[in-house]
Amino acid sequence: MVKQFKSVTYIATSPTRACDQNWEQRLQKHRNRRPKHWSVIESGPDLKNAITQLPRSDVVLIEALGGFVTWHLDQSSSNWRALKNDLLDTIKQHDAQIVIVIEETGWGVVPSTSYGGLFRDRLGKLSQQLEPLASDSWLVLQGRALNLKQLGIAVP
Repeated sequence: MVKQFKSVTYIATSPTRACDQNWEQRLQKHRNRRPKHWSVIESGPDLKNAITQLPRSDVVLIEALGGFVTWHLDQSSSNWRALKNDLLDTIKQHDAQIVIVIEETGWGVVPSTSYGGLFRDRLGKLSQQLEPLASDSWLVLQGRALNLKQLGIAVP
């Protein structure tokens, strides 16, 4: 979806885990797969700042929103709400085209842990709040992409 752009800034949100060899191998596969001419920012927990400090580019690819949520699972509800609203405001105000990869967590098994449930709830709500800001909304499943803005009906 972004390969046709000459200038792409890729923002990686997921934390590294030096003690988890499988996770690190997965991250390395992602790094190797990216085109060499893309600019890369590893945002850590501060996705808002990464967006604010972006170099000029045609398009920004954020992968993925779940990494941002994971960084902030320990935040209280009020702190999370402030972080989330700051991020939404930053995205609204930025003039670059922003593509955000969002994990779909609502189709799986109901999480059996409080952190799993909190992750699903926060990611789902943030995803819903981003949707009205999007010019397009795509669902990619089994190697196929569906434009939800064209094919879907909004559910209140």
